Amino acid sequence: MRYAIIGFGKIGHALAKAFARKGIELSVATTRDPQSFASAAAAIGPTIIPKTLTEAVKADIVFLAVRFESHPDVAKALPNWKGKTIIDVTNAYGVPPEKPGGQPSSNVVAQTFAGARLVKGFNHLVAAVLDQDPAVHGGKRAVFLASDDDGA
Repeated sequence: MRYAIIGFGKIGHALAKAFARKGIELSVATTRDPQSFASAAAAIGPTIIPKTLTEAVKADIVFLAVRFESHPDVAKALPNWKGKTIIDVTNAYGVPPEKPGGQPSSNVVAQTFAGARLVKGFNHLVAAVLDQDPAVHGGKRAVFLASDDDGA
């Protein structure tokens, strides 16, 4: 299974650190050249690999960690997302309710990523919480997931 995080802001960094703590290889990408964030990826660990957006979307599971209004730009990276699972980490902060046409933001994202299996998750935790290793204090972290696709 190949994993990628699209978006390498605070949430993307925090998710990458969680993968690194488990030694899981992960691609990270933005719309920028990978060299522009290569040192930040290397600082997290050797399993975090900076890639171009075109390369990263080849992963089986893609964490969408961009601003909500940027998701259509990411969706253009592939003509068809069939066979991919998208973990939608976005929140539609500051987006007027009429913009998504009265639909939940996850429906808008699902329609934009034609053919993908969508799971909404990780968007209820702020980056500072996601960034912490819950095992440090002997704890665990609950992550709420929602999807109408049980297989995803």
